[in-house]
Amino acid sequence: MYPFGVDYYPEHWPPERWSQDAAMMQAAGMNVVRLAEFAWSRLEPQPDQYDFAWLDAAIEVLNRAGIQVILGTPTASPPPWVMEMHPDAFIVDASGVRRTYGCRREYCPTHAGYRERGRKVTQAMAHHYAEHPGVIGWQTDNEFGDYCYCELCRAAFHDWLMGRYGTLDELNAAWGTVFWSHVYTDWAQIPTPAGTGGVPNPALALDYHRFMSDTYVEFQREQVVILRAASTRQFITHNFMGFAYSKLDYYNLAADLDFVAWDNYPRLGFRMGAGVDPARLALGHDAMRGLKGKNFWLMEEQSGSGGWTTVGTTPRPGEIRLWTWQAIAHGADGMVYFRWRTARHGTEQYWHGVLDHDGRPRRRYREVQAIGHELAAAGERLLGAESYNEVALISDYNSRWAFQIQPNNSALAGPGAPADFVYPALVKHYYDALYAANVGVDVVSADADLSPYKLVIAPALYILPQDVATSLTEFVKTGGLLITTARSGVKDAANAVVDMPLPGLLRDVCGVEVDEYDSLPAGVTVPVTFEGLGAAQPSGPWCDVLEPTTAEVLARYDGEYYQGRAAITVNHYGKGRAIYVGTLAAPELERDIVNYALAEAGIAPVLETPDGVEAVLRCKDNDCLWFLLNHADEPRTVPLPFPALDLLNGRHLEDAVTIAPKDVLVLRQE
Repeated sequence: MYPFGVDYYPEHWPPERWSQDAAMMQAAGMNVVRLAEFAWSRLEPQPDQYDFAWLDAAIEVLNRAGIQVILGTPTASPPPWVMEMHPDAFIVDASGVRRTYGCRREYCPTHAGYRERGRKVTQAMAHHYAEHPGVIGWQTDNEFGDYCYCELCRAAFHDWLMGRYGTLDELNAAWGTVFWSHVYTDWAQIPTPAGTGGVPNPALALDYHRFMSDTYVEFQREQVVILRAASTRQFITHNFMGFAYSKLDYYNLAADLDFVAWDNYPRLGFRMGAGVDPARLALGHDAMRGLKGKNFWLMEEQSGSGGWTTVGTTPRPGEIRLWTWQAIAHGADGMVYFRWRTARHGTEQYWHGVLDHDGRPRRRYREVQAIGHELAAAGERLLGAESYNEVALISDYNSRWAFQIQPNNSALAGPGAPADFVYPALVKHYYDALYAANVGVDVVSADADLSPYKLVIAPALYILPQDVATSLTEFVKTGGLLITTARSGVKDAANAVVDMPLPGLLRDVCGVEVDEYDSLPAGVTVPVTFEGLGAAQPSGPWCDVLEPTTAEVLARYDGEYYQGRAAITVNHYGKGRAIYVGTLAAPELERDIVNYALAEAGIAPVLETPDGVEAVLRCKDNDCLWFLLNHADEPRTVPLPFPALDLLNGRHLEDAVTIAPKDVLVLRQE
């Protein structure tokens, strides 16, 4: 049975309505709901006085309708009495302002008293529901986590630094505190990188990112330990926020969980009127699958217009179904929509769900209901099907944070000004090229095992520890094809610039040295011409002027004072090759590079499709399924290299198939 359902808030509605909601969910093919992640005040109305009667009753109503339950630990939104008990538990933002009560996620993650209250309510819930047959799993908290710069966090940061460096001498050496006479003689002297201190030491700032991420990992781990001790039958997950979110190292946060779930909102309020980029959604799915190298759930999939103070764009007819099947194509083994019924009260009055405020079924309900019927017929074939990809794309949180601290470009930008170069955009450009080619990709960490892949793309590995450089070098040496780019190998693990020619630890495997580099003004590019491989393409905002040592030149600059100098090279190393792209290139150039590399590595697309049609492959027990998704607003015709059965409607297809706008096919070769 494919897990399919909604996020439900019975505490928002009279108990007399619950049976009607359950019946409507059942009629839509739903079999799972998430409950209680924001219900702390109902679960513990007074300190250590727990009330589970109302939740027991709601679960019983849902279970009678064949609907199982995922419970959320409610620590993301405390009752007023918790914060009254611990007034110093409010987050202090980077400007030094302490948050006040009134929203959610306002807690300091290091506060011992708050964490104790979180453990207590988690323990009470775990004890009460561990043996409940209708409760199948847990979600920790909700969408971790904002940074805090309070004095408690500062003291905890000092403890974290002691554990990392051991002595102040080691810290001072790693951070280079001799610069500006910042040599620390007592741990208590070390500040947080709050905005009140101006532009911080990059090493201090990067370590604070790591510290805050580790703090949330430990916060979650306290809950995971409690839940696992109570039951090994129930799964534990968390609702992540996709590739776009960068405050936490999601690889580390995912480590303690059974699987990753995430929240996907293709049409948010701040995207009103804008089209939906299907490659952005696909990257979100692949990045979340890559956190543990296994399939994931959607714990919040958009089902209505989003918005708190404003109303966002409503999903167009067919979009909810298209987004659902795209997620499944990329590895979603569970689908939960946010939310069942739109709230009448509170901040999220305009964050619409499957039902509107009046609770009546309309177009969006009917679309979800149709999806439920499709999954009832085809869902068992989908569960556990894997993505077996030959390409890995490295997404590195340390480099991402380091670029947030020092964006590098534009040369004319002052402190705090927007930069032309943004690390996640560069990663997405390379992903877009693979997406357009219908080539599946695993988004992995910098320390992942690379042996299963033919092609690894590692854009701008700005922070490059020795072990990562060794892994990439060994990958190439044993026959792999590597693409890396400008601004790779620039910094060591402490965020200090290396004292060797760039690309630092990768210069031997890439067979090239950076003679100098140029950070271009906003909007300025330099033509880059491939050696016999087509027309010139524009550079990006950064140009490395390359001096090959053992590499061959693939492309040269056709402008500026470095006209004719190498821009892109390829080097034979061991049994493999390494391509160095000396510019943080424009998307057109990155597409040409990727297509060249795919041909060189012998990697074929899942299927050849026209623009707008995405093709994805998942397999289980030698049974493969081809997903065809038409994101275009017009019909598209796709040639079929084999006779196929469409599992969603039972049609037998040969030669070619025409796919309606926003339609989906799930094909099995006959």
